[in-house]
Amino acid sequence: MRKLKLQTQVSIDGFMATPEGKLDWLTWDWDDGLKKYVNELTEPVDCILLGRNIAGGFIDAWASRVKNSEDPDIWFSRKMVETQKIVFTKTLQNAEWENTKLAKGDIVGEVNQLKKQTGQDIIAYGGANFVSSLITNGLIDEYNLFINPIAIGKGMTIFSNLKEKFNLKLVQSRAFGCGIVMNKYVPL
Repeated sequence: MRKLKLQTQVSIDGFMATPEGKLDWLTWDWDDGLKKYVNELTEPVDCILLGRNIAGGFIDAWASRVKNSEDPDIWFSRKMVETQKIVFTKTLQNAEWENTKLAKGDIVGEVNQLKKQTGQDIIAYGGANFVSSLITNGLIDEYNLFINPIAIGKGMTIFSNLKEKFNLKLVQSRAFGCGIVMNKYVPL
């Protein structure tokens, strides 16, 4: 069975975006060690899950980077464009992006069907609501939380819809020179 990994950046106080959805607080001057780690995390992935709200910006940003032949991280940019993407939506009628399909059904059924298919790992990127749905339905097998060295005080969190406490086991932690700390967890 395929593994569903979550990769997301959060503030030190646990938010993934400001209340307005802004990401202007993120650390973007990644050092080579962090870039290498993310490449290794992403290399065995052959499917990307996205929520509707993040899909357009995510897909378009990577497509524009592939067109930039000066991009020092062109391998990763190509990986993001060429990998199959599944966008979870109730509103879109057609996928307007390359290598992209829409999932319009029940998130639990759709994700479990993908996990049963032959293939490599699946990775999820998304906004707070999409990721929160994955979490509350017990669909994530590995949590890769990239903690940025900033507190933003309030904002959107991926754990806001939990009905009860949710225990995770820390399996790896690594600090990078740019100040980001990566914590990898698995559900208990």
